Amino acid sequence: MTINSDLIVRFAEPADSTTLFDLIKGLAEYERLSHAVTGDASALAEHLFGSPRYIEALLAEYKGKAVGFALFFYNYSTFLTKPGIYLEDLFVLPEYRRQGIGKALLSKVAQIAVAKGCGRLEWSVLDWNESAQAFYRRMGASILDDWRICRVTEEAISQLAAKES
Repeated sequence: MTINSDLIVRFAEPADSTTLFDLIKGLAEYERLSHAVTGDASALAEHLFGSPRYIEALLAEYKGKAVGFALFFYNYSTFLTKPGIYLEDLFVLPEYRRQGIGKALLSKVAQIAVAKGCGRLEWSVLDWNESAQAFYRRMGASILDDWRICRVTEEAISQLAAKES
């Protein structure tokens, strides 16, 4: 069943910052990572709408209620010599899943990638989230087995920055 006639996917606006952050907390809870959420709606708003803008977000509304979001930013492929989009998060509230909302969000991000001449649209998926993996495969995504994510955070960034060559 799809709910497209009552679904609106639009770019987030400054007034949506708290709603969007609430959805981010819902995603963290779903991914069993609530403890990792240390930011707030104010910082999110600054990064979405300040200068420079670091991220963009789409909000999915069903009958006027925010039920999902996609948050992304631009990257670059040196091999393709083209920009790309990295989809940081795609989330739909559990009670609204399997109704075409995730597909609508992902499709909108893909439309943006096409319009911007991007060569890649990439994201990560948790290894235990088999339903998301199946969804992404149905949408045409390949899940890369031979690449691993490398991450340096907070204190480790400072330590790395302080290293001499």
